[in-house]
Amino acid sequence: MTILAVFRSRAHSLDYAERLQSYGVSAQTVPTPKEARIGCGLCVKFDERSFIRAQAILRTGRYASFKGFYKMDFIGGKLSLTPYGGKV
Repeated sequence: MTILAVFRSRAHSLDYAERLQSYGVSAQTVPTPKEARIGCGLCVKFDERSFIRAQAILRTGRYASFKGFYKMDFIGGKLSLTPYGGKV
């Protein structure tokens, strides 16, 4: 399953993706799906198996623009985003 970390700041999205990668988490910046209805246009995508580590890394930064984690699924061929794990 794919998790998205959504921010209101492009700089924070890019910084967070870089920090995840430096800690060994496979992550990439991708366009924020319009279904999120929030964000700066970029979010960080990673696998659910890395969620605990990603959440801990987020806590070590100063990401005031963080909006939340979202689970990305395709249901009936349609993109579905649901909040995942709450805000940090």
